[in-house]
Amino acid sequence: MAPRVILLPGDGIGPEIMQSALEALSALGVELDYEEHLFGGAAIDAHGTALTGETLTACKSADAVLLAAVGGPQWDTTDPDKPRPEQGLLGLRKGLDLFANLRPVKPIPALYDASPLKRELIERTNLIVVRELTGGIYFGAKTRSEDRASDDCVYTRAEIERIARIGFSTASSRVTSVDKANVLETSRLWREVVREIHKREFPNIELEHLLVDNASMKLIAAPRHFEVILTENMFGDILSDEAAMLTGSIGMLPSASLGDQKPGVFEPVHGSAPDIAGTGQANPLAMILSAALMLRHGFRLENEAAAVESAVEQALAEGLRTPDLGGTATTKEATQAVLKYL
Repeated sequence: MAPRVILLPGDGIGPEIMQSALEALSALGVELDYEEHLFGGAAIDAHGTALTGETLTACKSADAVLLAAVGGPQWDTTDPDKPRPEQGLLGLRKGLDLFANLRPVKPIPALYDASPLKRELIERTNLIVVRELTGGIYFGAKTRSEDRASDDCVYTRAEIERIARIGFSTASSRVTSVDKANVLETSRLWREVVREIHKREFPNIELEHLLVDNASMKLIAAPRHFEVILTENMFGDILSDEAAMLTGSIGMLPSASLGDQKPGVFEPVHGSAPDIAGTGQANPLAMILSAALMLRHGFRLENEAAAVESAVEQALAEGLRTPDLGGTATTKEATQAVLKYL
């Protein structure tokens, strides 16, 4: 019986790049059973909520979830009583208990010159951001009045322990734990618990602690310094988007959101780019690479995942450039350039 994958194309360029990923998976000959659901703004328009109970139930019973992008100006609101597409993402992560977000950052040699950083700074960079995904300020209690608002940032020992284990297990030599322990009490607990897990379970992995402001500067000044960046929810959100620019475009980064149980959610780091939706200009490479992460982490198909990643690298080495990379290739042309090597 073929593994069951829930497809969430979402909004903006989402449906376009989802099609590219499906074409790549088809070219590999991987047999998968797909089921598509509305999600994000599209679900708000149809059902009044970004994530319906039916969609969440379907995701829980699937083997993997492949998600494209959500959001758009028509759903932007500061009214706390109105639904937003991003609530679908938070609800999906919480509902599936996806507490670990993995974002690999490895600039491709063919794109070294597309990065705003000098080639000598970024070459041989190979890091991964391990971000805690279901705790912290995004999920804390929120209050709002006309003149005052608050967002509660809460972390428990158990939440920090389990993401720390993922971080140390991912590393081969060094973990950089990023916090704001000079100011925040949650960060002080974070640092204490990470130290305990390191000492008790992973003493052979080097551990360093960096304050988030220092880490953000070092990520630009010396990106090769990092192997695994272990951090909490909001810091990880910001740092991983900053790290995306090492690759030349946020349109190049995939991500995997994992928990103790299946299924995982696999999605590109970038947004829905509503300004170019429907124009055929979207870069599908991060979506295709997210499908590769699904093959690797969702189905343990390492050879197939590596084949997709190699095909993307070869297409770029041959000169493929979408508009975000300074070229003119359309979404369809970029997809065909990758399929050529599959």
